[in-house]
Amino acid sequence: MKTKLLLSGILAVAVLFCTNFLVFAKENENSIQIKGSDTMVNLGQAWAEEFMIENPQTSIAVTGGGSGTGVAALINGTCDIAETSREMKPRELELARKNGHDAQEFKVAIDALAVVVHPSNPVKQLTFDQLSGIFTGKITNWNEVGGNDQKILALSRDRNSGTHVYFLEHILRKGNDKGPEQFAPEVLMLPSSQAIIDEVSQSQSAIGYIGLGYVSPAVKAVAVSKANEGPFVLPSLDTAMNKTYPVARPLLFYTGREPQGTVKSFIDFVLSKKGQEIVRTMDFVPLGDKA
Repeated sequence: MKTKLLLSGILAVAVLFCTNFLVFAKENENSIQIKGSDTMVNLGQAWAEEFMIENPQTSIAVTGGGSGTGVAALINGTCDIAETSREMKPRELELARKNGHDAQEFKVAIDALAVVVHPSNPVKQLTFDQLSGIFTGKITNWNEVGGNDQKILALSRDRNSGTHVYFLEHILRKGNDKGPEQFAPEVLMLPSSQAIIDEVSQSQSAIGYIGLGYVSPAVKAVAVSKANEGPFVLPSLDTAMNKTYPVARPLLFYTGREPQGTVKSFIDFVLSKKGQEIVRTMDFVPLGDKA
């Protein structure tokens, strides 16, 4: 009799657990966790807000921390979508596979990366060679690139940032991602685009790089050229769209599997005409203009 009662109790607990689990799963079918790129966090929030207006039963949480944070969350299975401003590395894809996640990549927008200085800085243009020299520590005074006799304060995003990785590979190493160039030890690593804007706006000797969507009157963007002889092009929505600005990169979503349900609906919205209009409104480049 006691055995029957014990078995009945275990069965009741099991049924209750399964019921609660199913309820929990059902409640979370309409919940999306998005983590990653600080460059993309405001854009992701704008997409999420509009999607939730159209789908009030849905809850979407968007947090930053850097592309590396998003990739780590995807590998660990603690987010539904990782926002990144760089591609996942082969070792990251392998780690994801070992954890049972078949990473799926989606290009969702294009970003132009702006090099910014203090508004009072007389320097208006820089080449890739000059930028590489500044951030590797070979060029240390503004008078070496046509500016005042003043020591350069170089600012970078921290190493967890996809923007950091992109700038390292495409500017310091000039497209050779396996090149030996590194950021100089004197370069100040900052945790966000806003932190770079705050520092540049307060220091006449500072130089940093940020996503186009973060450029404000508090800083001055400089024209950039791959070649020493030019042409020098200022970052803007128009120059990114017509492909004349040389520092542009894709913005990406990664999921841990083929998207389904609410996650698929959200990605479809992001890639829709309305979703890409939000891209333009946030000062990024829609895919239809530069896919």
